[in-house]
Amino acid sequence: MLKPRDIAVVGAAETTGLGKIPGMSNLQLHADSALNALKDCGLKITDIDGIACAGESPTNLAHYLGIVPKYVDGTGVGGCSFMIHVRHAAAAISAGLCTTVLITHGESGSSRIGLNRPAANPASLAGQFEMPFGPFGPPTMFTIPVLRYMKERGLTHEQLANVAVVQREWAAMNPRARFRDPITVEDVLNSRMIAYPFRILQCCLVTDGGGALILTSAERAKDFPTKPVYILGTGESVETPMISQMKDFTSSAAFKVAGPTAIKAAGISHADVDHLMIYDAFAHLPIYGLEDLGFCKPGEAGAFIEARNTAPGGKLPMNTNGGGLSYTHTGMYGMFALQESVRQMRGTAAAQVPGAKLSVCHGVGGMFGASGTVVFTNVA
Repeated sequence: MLKPRDIAVVGAAETTGLGKIPGMSNLQLHADSALNALKDCGLKITDIDGIACAGESPTNLAHYLGIVPKYVDGTGVGGCSFMIHVRHAAAAISAGLCTTVLITHGESGSSRIGLNRPAANPASLAGQFEMPFGPFGPPTMFTIPVLRYMKERGLTHEQLANVAVVQREWAAMNPRARFRDPITVEDVLNSRMIAYPFRILQCCLVTDGGGALILTSAERAKDFPTKPVYILGTGESVETPMISQMKDFTSSAAFKVAGPTAIKAAGISHADVDHLMIYDAFAHLPIYGLEDLGFCKPGEAGAFIEARNTAPGGKLPMNTNGGGLSYTHTGMYGMFALQESVRQMRGTAAAQVPGAKLSVCHGVGGMFGASGTVVFTNVA
């Protein structure tokens, strides 16, 4: 049975560039992040005997890198796939299926070079029961739950706008962030309307980039030049491929399984958490995450963020890289949230939280369709 601190992240790096990278394909971005992660921890490609990726075939990736692995994971459930890859890789290493797993992400979300994003199959559930009604991508789909949430729980437009404002404050301290200029609630509410109630500053960026992690046993991790970041607990779940069929529009059933499962496995309380990453493709997602993971009571997360609890200097620093709203967002953001959790635990983040020893990293896939959570610590 996998125990806390049995497995550690020893390599972590993003692609050399972020933002606009028209000279690299989807697959090349995977490879670039992989090579950077290998360099980070001093390994060679021949040291890798397990691979995991999403948005690209692991067969293509293994061939491109010249690996014939003992362990392969091609789980693809959207942006939280990488959190789930971490969970699966930790279990595989613990079970002796492999020793060293490379998890990669690369996505030409803006330049769309070699990007494989097929349209919804007309025979699929969404193709039959949602697409005929004319939704056009995540901005229009995510409006369904957030409008119900605002009606039932009293979330104001100002509170929803404030999520983007606070995350821009974190981005201002991060040289790699796409957007760093300060914004106000008024700036957000006066920005271009995309799909009510979302304005453009409440919607994620569209960029190119990627990242990679390398996991091995905690015992082996002692021999690496990088500071080990230990995995304390993990969780995963899925709910529905159709946002219209969510059990409760004000809460994610998948969040409420993945998050608490990880926290329970880690043996921690909410008060123990020094740093939090919650996937923020759109401004409402951190609000759902705070409540469904138990950091706030239902209906209180908007006011919690508005009171600057998650802002620089707050008691629960959240999305400290600037998030998908201001840092980067290639289409599947989860890898970037994981990278920031690892940086915080290593003490190397651009906006480092002083003395942080425990980080919770939570992701969403699709439109509330899937969820994955990882709890990290730097304490052996």
